[in-house]
Amino acid sequence: MSIDGPRPIPEPGMAERAIDTVTDVSRTIGEVTGALRAAIDRLSEAIDDARRPGQPLSTIAAITREAPLTSLLVAFMFGIAVARRR
Repeated sequence: MSIDGPRPIPEPGMAERAIDTVTDVSRTIGEVTGALRAAIDRLSEAIDDARRPGQPLSTIAAITREAPLTSLLVAFMFGIAVARRR
């Protein structure tokens, strides 16, 4: 047994660094996916609430069923008005 002094700690190899990077990316993707699912759930809940009778989406849906061409024209004109403001 020889005493050469403190041994240097070997640096991680390319494969170990690649595995660490993939693990970090995988964890980040998981966090983003979770946040996206939560946002979609909140949006779906808000849309369901707005579709209840007497709420705005319910009213718009009823008007669209009764007069689809008129509703299309109104939406088109609204789009033109918004586009011209920018």
